[in-house]
Amino acid sequence: MSDPLLHAHEIAVSFGGVGALAGVDLTVPARSIVGLVGPNGAGKTTLFGVLSGLLSPRSGRVELAGADVTRASPQRRARLGLARTFQRLELFDELTVRDHLVVARRIRERRDRSLLRDLVGLGRRPSPGEDEAVDALLDLLDLGKFANQPVPLVPLGTGRIVELARALATEPRVVLLDEPTSGLDVHETERVATALRAARADRGVAFVLVEHDVELVLQLCDDITVLDFGRVIAHGPPDEIRASADVQAAYLGTAPAQKTPR
Repeated sequence: MSDPLLHAHEIAVSFGGVGALAGVDLTVPARSIVGLVGPNGAGKTTLFGVLSGLLSPRSGRVELAGADVTRASPQRRARLGLARTFQRLELFDELTVRDHLVVARRIRERRDRSLLRDLVGLGRRPSPGEDEAVDALLDLLDLGKFANQPVPLVPLGTGRIVELARALATEPRVVLLDEPTSGLDVHETERVATALRAARADRGVAFVLVEHDVELVLQLCDDITVLDFGRVIAHGPPDEIRASADVQAAYLGTAPAQKTPR
């Protein structure tokens, strides 16, 4: 197998002397969708913090696109192609769907500029190149009819896809997705899944997916890592994870397809 796009090796994290992660590995090949699941307190959010640069591990190493980024800032990781969404929608109420993508595109093109200057710059008309890139994303993710609506007016499921589109506007290599279907019904969840498949096929982006909907993870992901009490208890393709006795005992219970709280 070729070198992984994102790799976490032997990650250990402690808070106040209490271990949150111990010897955790995670490998994300290019163009893959990797699931990260586990019960409440398993360490999923902590690992995402380490991958994104918001937390520093006590020991271990994180590599992104062949570079050691273990102590690198979130900004440097973004320049190397890492993007992230959050469980709680982090959108600007005053901006339209299109504006969100224009801002993200401008930040990508001029990373030395501040977010404030880019927001102020929305008074300037998008260039033909910006319009073309934004229109392509709107079409890819089926957001065209919402393009000129302020985000408070769009459905929650659409807001989740707007966050994904904004992340993709920065042209990342890998995107960390923190519970992208939280609060969505089955139809909205399928829209998000369709958007992820389209983004991978069209853009070649890899995704790491923390998700409470176990059946979605089993259907969508190429590879899954299961955490419990800060340790990896299972790792492999969906069929192996579904059949794992350790996973059944720690997380899935007797009904693997059921939704389980984070």
